Amino acid sequence: MSAFDQLVPLPGSEKTVPDAAPSQTLDPNEVLTVTIRIRRKRTLASLVSTTAPVTEVVSRSEYASRFGADPAIVKQVEAFASAYDLSLVEQSLARRSVLLRGTVAQMEQAFGVSLANYQLADGTVFRGRTGVVNVPSELVEHIEGVFGLDNRPQARAHFQVYKPEKGTKVAPRAGGISYTPPQLARLYNFPTGVTGKGQCIAIIELGGGFRTADIKTYFGGLGLKPPTVVAVSVDGGHNAPSTADSADGEVMLDIDVAGGVAPGAKIVVYFAPNTDQGFLDAITTAMHDTKNKPSVISISWGAAESNWTPQALTSFNQAFQAAAALGITVCAAAGDTGSDDSVGDGKAHVDFPASSPFVLACGGTKLTATDNVIASEVVWHESKTSATGGGVSDVFDLPDYQQKSHVPPSVNDKTRIGRGVPDVAAVADPVTGYAVRVDGSNLVFGGTSAVAPLMAGLIALINQQRGKAVGFIHPLIYANPSAFRDITQGNNTTTTGNKGYAATTGWDACTGLGVADGKKLASVLTATPVA
Repeated sequence: MSAFDQLVPLPGSEKTVPDAAPSQTLDPNEVLTVTIRIRRKRTLASLVSTTAPVTEVVSRSEYASRFGADPAIVKQVEAFASAYDLSLVEQSLARRSVLLRGTVAQMEQAFGVSLANYQLADGTVFRGRTGVVNVPSELVEHIEGVFGLDNRPQARAHFQVYKPEKGTKVAPRAGGISYTPPQLARLYNFPTGVTGKGQCIAIIELGGGFRTADIKTYFGGLGLKPPTVVAVSVDGGHNAPSTADSADGEVMLDIDVAGGVAPGAKIVVYFAPNTDQGFLDAITTAMHDTKNKPSVISISWGAAESNWTPQALTSFNQAFQAAAALGITVCAAAGDTGSDDSVGDGKAHVDFPASSPFVLACGGTKLTATDNVIASEVVWHESKTSATGGGVSDVFDLPDYQQKSHVPPSVNDKTRIGRGVPDVAAVADPVTGYAVRVDGSNLVFGGTSAVAPLMAGLIALINQQRGKAVGFIHPLIYANPSAFRDITQGNNTTTTGNKGYAATTGWDACTGLGVADGKKLASVLTATPVA
């Protein structure tokens, strides 16, 4: 028996049968690229935990040498690739990733899988697999995950377009129907005298695109200089604008909100395919981007925890822990369909990656304001398909920073107390949403996907004010709940089994700690020693 001949199951790589129709169209000579994610050479536990703020932030180069992949293991992976006639596309010690290319037939042999095409009801064709991925016995202890063999759509963009009932006139910026980002920055008391200058906001997108003309027109209408916006291609994804009812809406919402709050910040949009591989590679590419060096990452895409493999949950969570070590704040949308999170099995679910304990999970409210004064703000819940996500994680345990937050037991089993979602909230109801420009049209958007870039913009302002990135803020914000305005009315119950969560005094599984008072939060984060 020669090296790499004995393949064994990779724990956590199991995939279920795709919920789609089989399609006999997969060519064995079709070429694909997979990402092998290697375990880090040493744990980050000494630097990052959920107990206290990070006291030692490492540089990107230092991280690569101390906590990246072991070069010897990378060489072993390359030798395995050579043994199966797979070609090396790219390797990164910092990202702990080796990208390999080969045909369907070669990949099936190298990883002991059977691949097939499937077709969704909307006509989308994807490559799928069932069961485990197999890897050489020599490498199984060193591989965290293998991504890309299966390229089924992984996540949803958490945005909603305001579509009034027939006969209703939409009047942007009138009657409380919509707000511009600068208006929200004033209503939420964001720091003034700073613009995010010197900061870089990374935005992760799994589809769609932006048009420079729209950005110029939108920011010109706000009386602001347009921010610098750069597109970065990951795994073949690219800036591909089409129509306003596509993922373009998500892309422009993210850019307009983050840039409208922090117009002095550089915005880098990382475009990747909507697969678990593309999503992970976009995040790790942004984190370890030594050219643009983002200090905050905004993610408006996600899916219920039950839609992810254990290897994906682990690899993404490990990436977010690494972001904390690098001093990067990660903001993610908590979902737009309430406690059901679009699963439909009668149980309550939380959205991932928002449920990672190293991610700032962003929930949603319904906001009413007149004359630049907030009149009311309650949990966003308009219908079963238009409500803030939130709840108790089935995957991640209760983090230390939430020990005193009275996170309730899961409504599913009445016993498990896991990571509570969200951490914070802001306006997300499209009925009281954001005025945005997409593909030449002025529209009103909502969704928790607007809250992630709103918070990312706020973090960029605070980073500039502080002169240093705040990074992993969870232990500090939970120790200082007075920096948030508590939301105590409403619920997010949308399951067929009537399972969900209600707002209450203090932290709750609809709006977290509440809505940030920007200046109070800045005071907390700038006065407290953070690495």
